[in-house]
Amino acid sequence: MSEGVGLLLGCDFSSAPTRKKPIVLALGSSSGGRVQLSKLQQVDSLDGFEAWLQQPAGWIGAFDFPFGLPRELVLHLGWPGGWPALMAHYAGLSRADIRSTFAAFCDARPVGGKFAHRATDGPAGASPSMKWVNPPVAYMLHAGVPRLLAAGVYLPGLHEGDHTRVALEGYPGLLAREILGQRSYKSDDKAKQTPERLIARKDLITALEHGQTRLKLRLKLTHAQRDRLVDDASGDSLDAVLCLMQAAWAQERHAQGVSCYGLPADVDPLEGWIITA
Repeated sequence: MSEGVGLLLGCDFSSAPTRKKPIVLALGSSSGGRVQLSKLQQVDSLDGFEAWLQQPAGWIGAFDFPFGLPRELVLHLGWPGGWPALMAHYAGLSRADIRSTFAAFCDARPVGGKFAHRATDGPAGASPSMKWVNPPVAYMLHAGVPRLLAAGVYLPGLHEGDHTRVALEGYPGLLAREILGQRSYKSDDKAKQTPERLIARKDLITALEHGQTRLKLRLKLTHAQRDRLVDDASGDSLDAVLCLMQAAWAQERHAQGVSCYGLPADVDPLEGWIITA
């Protein structure tokens, strides 16, 4: 891969990728507060995703799936209390096992407090990582994290690995909400791919290009890239680029000597943390 060690990666993930709904990788680089998108790459299988991760090239990536489960949930279920052992146990379950176990946990709890949350969910505004529908982030964790581990990458705060390939948990919704508030910019449902959402995507991209977020980074796009991000009404390409911006922020923190790529010092080593939250 020609991008080299300075490569940045933003990943919009799917736990069941297909040609119609692939995993989208936004590849780029950052210099002087400007983040250049070099290309968008689509991966239509989990095997293809794992093969990409295993390439011998350096990168810092932000991946849009949870890297951990709520401590409260893990303790209640009596699952392993160390992250590597917990992930090995979790990888060994089927999706049906996960759904039935988590549904039983939720059914036994009061309305309004069905799910257990990680400490990062509140600041990030993220769905609980034990959710199995809308979005099925529990299945995304199940499909994604074991492949990061199999590829031998480094997960700061959670797991040692190859320090030239750095995987961080990203969340595009965190950055999008900072710009758009509650305005929606995407939908997989054709009927909901409205002019309002198109305008929201344009506004979101313009704000990123002008550096109008607390990350203080400016996105650099070609006209063709901008058109592609606007035209992808699913928002998958734009979500990958939002994760790319989070990876660039982490790279900048690391270059400034901030430990753990800008993750908080007191991150729960079982739960993990969403970068920039």
